[in-house]
Amino acid sequence: MTPPSPSHGHSHSHSNGHSHHHGQSGTTAEPDWEALATHLEREAELKVSFLEEAAAWLRDVLGHCDVTRVLDLGSGPGVTTIALAHAFPGAETVAVDSTPALLERARARAEREGLASRITTREAELPAGLPELGTAELIWTSNVVHHFGDQRAALETFAGALRPGGVLAVREGGLPTRFLPRDIGIGRPGLQARLDVAEEDWFTAMRAELPGHTRTVEDWPALLVAAGLAPTGSRTFLTDLSAPLDPVARAHVRARAERFRESLADSLSAEDLATLDVLLDDASPEGIQRRPDVFLLTATTVHTAVRT
Repeated sequence: MTPPSPSHGHSHSHSNGHSHHHGQSGTTAEPDWEALATHLEREAELKVSFLEEAAAWLRDVLGHCDVTRVLDLGSGPGVTTIALAHAFPGAETVAVDSTPALLERARARAEREGLASRITTREAELPAGLPELGTAELIWTSNVVHHFGDQRAALETFAGALRPGGVLAVREGGLPTRFLPRDIGIGRPGLQARLDVAEEDWFTAMRAELPGHTRTVEDWPALLVAAGLAPTGSRTFLTDLSAPLDPVARAHVRARAERFRESLADSLSAEDLATLDVLLDDASPEGIQRRPDVFLLTATTVHTAVRT
């Protein structure tokens, strides 16, 4: 399971055996898995409408195919696994992750949903462990591919696990998350745009450090063609939680801002760091926990392709 990036424009609610949580020094730190699991679970729950809509779309894409097995690669705490299991009631749905704490949450969620008989969990490092997982008619990956040095080779590996007529769904790309107005009344306007720039630099550096890093044009449909598949469409799904946010969504936004403060400190100006400190001050009326204008808006893209 890969820890989240500073924000979740590159949302890492998944696992692939790499650990890339960078602190101010740029070194790699061992994450607090339980805290991270809580964060990932909350984030996925806030986006459950998108997950359900995407799963229903995949059911339509696979209308030609009798789906008996689904692999959720990088399942994290299993929120997506549940959505896929509901969308494909005749299939075994397998949550795959390299982190036992996350798989335990997936199992507990399946029990609560009454789906324990149809959902199984497998601990595996990807992509090396994929051959041991068997094949499926649907393979879902959520922001997993960009954590492999050679993204094209990773897609080829995933495509090889598809049964004839099966579909690979790759969640990659979209738009950066927004949670505050451009001018928030403190600091220089445009804070989130500057955070985006810092995060993109962080992300580029992270990818450059991956074993076997190969620079790739991130044209996902073209990469799926290169993997031997036939694209069946891309769709972008909106998550739009308007202000004022409820306490759970507000806590999630605060956690995002805290990650920015911790992970991007070396890339931000003193003024922007001071602004983040105010936003993280729970006693301040200008802080995220108390200000009325906090929202959550993001767009997530899923690309699909079939094995003919």
